[in-house]
Amino acid sequence: MYFITFEGIDQSGKSTQLELLAAAATKAGIDTLSVREPGGTPLGEQIREILLGPEHTTMDAWTEALLYAAARVQLVKEVIKPALMQGKIVLSDRYIDSSLVYQGMARDLGVDRILDLNLGATGGLMPDLTFVFHLDVAASRERLAGRGTAEDRIEGEPLDFHQKVEDGYRKLEEMYPGRIVGIDGGQSVEEVQGDVAAACKEQIGLEV
Repeated sequence: MYFITFEGIDQSGKSTQLELLAAAATKAGIDTLSVREPGGTPLGEQIREILLGPEHTTMDAWTEALLYAAARVQLVKEVIKPALMQGKIVLSDRYIDSSLVYQGMARDLGVDRILDLNLGATGGLMPDLTFVFHLDVAASRERLAGRGTAEDRIEGEPLDFHQKVEDGYRKLEEMYPGRIVGIDGGQSVEEVQGDVAAACKEQIGLEV
């Protein structure tokens, strides 16, 4: 039916908003499936452990990009495409746009090269709608510190890396204005939820 993805820097509220939209859709009687990246399959979850493990400090940028793509293609083929074929709405916590920003821009591997890699791996599957939740990097770090758990390998990158990520998402929003909707993640949860619901109705005619 529809493939909707949720993007943004750490602690921007994307996972919370995915859960809220999934709950609203289910309440409205809409068959919905939620997934996360990297992960969502037995193989993908093992790759996730490698990618986010803080001990892997020497991981090359291309190794990182290829591992994300490997987990993604497994998720697409095992879970996402079958669910879409069954008429479900699929909500994904991160997808290709994360790779375009984190590896293509912040790691300087090139957006076009990362896009080509992932389109080839996934058979060209792109979202119908993507939400990018924007948040000041300092606020993101404050939320991370208040979480009370250890940082993973990506979260532990220096501040300038995370600033590149936030800047990258803003560039991506300009590149794909018909698909990507930017939302202020600094608002209250309820305000953000209202923006998400309004965009679903306006962009794809989905009322939740």
